[in-house]
Amino acid sequence: MARSSKPGSSRRWLPAAVVPAVIAGGVVVGTVQAGAATDLPDKTPQEVLAMAAGTDVRQLSGTVEQTSQLGLPQLPETEEPDSGPSAAAMLDLLTGSHSARVYLDGHDKARLQVLDRLAERDVVRNGRDVWFYSSRQNEAVHALLPERTAKEAKESVQDKSRDDAGYTPESLASRFLEAAKPSTRVTVGEDVRVAGRDAYQLLLDPESADTLVDSVAIAVDAETGLPLSVDVRARGQQEPAFELAYTKLSLGAPDPGVFDFTPPAGASVTEHTVPDQAAQRAERNARDEGADAQHPDGKATKTGDGWDTVVELSATSLPEGWADSPAMAQALRKVDGGRLLSTALVNVLLTDDGRVFAGSVTPERLQAAAEGR
Repeated sequence: MARSSKPGSSRRWLPAAVVPAVIAGGVVVGTVQAGAATDLPDKTPQEVLAMAAGTDVRQLSGTVEQTSQLGLPQLPETEEPDSGPSAAAMLDLLTGSHSARVYLDGHDKARLQVLDRLAERDVVRNGRDVWFYSSRQNEAVHALLPERTAKEAKESVQDKSRDDAGYTPESLASRFLEAAKPSTRVTVGEDVRVAGRDAYQLLLDPESADTLVDSVAIAVDAETGLPLSVDVRARGQQEPAFELAYTKLSLGAPDPGVFDFTPPAGASVTEHTVPDQAAQRAERNARDEGADAQHPDGKATKTGDGWDTVVELSATSLPEGWADSPAMAQALRKVDGGRLLSTALVNVLLTDDGRVFAGSVTPERLQAAAEGR
């Protein structure tokens, strides 16, 4: 198999991982479709919130389905050959319907298989080894996570244990619930069944005047507290704008073999170096003030609170040339100060000076954040 050590190549994979996080980090919400009728013991919103916050399910196999109606234009049928799954993949995850298989076993084993037409995308973590693979391009990226101290490992489990699989109802729900405080009316709706399991329906109604979100519904498993579905409704739309739900779910340890990954013969493999936390801290401390210092290690910074949160990304954290791809060129429109990607639930502003602002807010709110207002 062909191998490369160009660290920049791994950035073409960022959209597949970043888009769900951007959506969930204060960007999306809705109303769950009830399954077969069920009748559970009554619980208060606070009790259901506590169940979701306290869930400790770390072993499961399941299938999740995502449906989006965000008002994006039809994407081009093809991308330029060398563009890879960059801007097109980013927009693809925000449109239409997608199915994925999810496997979890503890905090350091996870696999996500996004099933495309006649192809699939895989994200696999097995201990320190992490693989990203696209069968359409037959390309893989491999990263070896640095060894961590016991303290760092504990903090990682506490802070990020729900993000291991990324593209799951639990990961999205946890971010929505963080965004929901304090400007949200929280109630419990009708009981529902999701993936054959009884669940409480937690309803979130933002009280912000600036957010694009009308309401969010989260189905919380009555037995384990595991979020089973997230359903989002945008203001002014009759149909849900975004839905993510388990359609099949089995609790218990998956077959260990699903976490073993070997690139197919002939695959192009890029080795990506992940700096350890001590080196990252030293680098941050040594940086001068400036644009890169505002976005250490390419991470996002936030302004605002709750549903009004605006995320600012470093331009260096996104794939090179992604905004000029055919897919993005068709989706972006010119506005004062830059170009705008507008959907029913998410707006993204690319400023003329190279910055990126995103949020579930109006374009005017993004422009104000870009101007420091």
